[in-house]
Amino acid sequence: MTTVLVTRAEPDAGDFAELCRTRGLIPVLSPVMRIEIEKATVDLAGVGALAFTSANGVRAFGANSTERSLPVYAVGPVTAEAAKAAGFKRVRVAGGDVAALADHIASESGLLGDALLHVAGADRAGDLVTMLKHKGIAARRQTLYQAKAEDALPAASIEALKAERGLWVTLFSPRTSTLFVDLAEKAGLAPQLIRARAVCLSDAVAQAAREGAGWADIIVAQDRNAESMIETICAAKPRA
Repeated sequence: MTTVLVTRAEPDAGDFAELCRTRGLIPVLSPVMRIEIEKATVDLAGVGALAFTSANGVRAFGANSTERSLPVYAVGPVTAEAAKAAGFKRVRVAGGDVAALADHIASESGLLGDALLHVAGADRAGDLVTMLKHKGIAARRQTLYQAKAEDALPAASIEALKAERGLWVTLFSPRTSTLFVDLAEKAGLAPQLIRARAVCLSDAVAQAAREGAGWADIIVAQDRNAESMIETICAAKPRA
């Protein structure tokens, strides 16, 4: 059976691991970050719409505000599903990255009211607010969570890297790629990655993986979602 290192933080890691099990894969939780939601008063004065670039942003907003009537712009389908699950009814979905989200919002600028609020983490891939301002759209950002780097890989991940050939590592963001390689190096296991394969959520993630280490293979999932990443693993030919 195929072992898969799941580098996501909870609670997404558990959901991804369960999907792996349904396909006969063996998931090993290997988080490289932990999510810490901040307590804050959300300033919605003049806000006509919300933008979320991650499911963590949706959770952080939900922990700090009961507002659910505003329209939501989500970066991709996973974030959109999180928004719907949180109780938002008017959810629009972009093409999976921040640039596509900015374009989508700009195409509906007449629906935004006075301003759009981007609920974000302290570390961001792309500056949505600046992109929107360049398009003439009033926007501001409120940081409601932090994705903090873990200090080390879990023992089970280290053992899997030492023992397994044909191991898969799931990489969900450029930062995930960088942190995983850094933690592998810290454990003295960077040379072992040449025996592992990486499945990446996007081209940008794959580029970060290539720059960080040598891998047996790096494959980008066809679609930007967990199901497509798992399908990529299942469809790949086993390596000797």
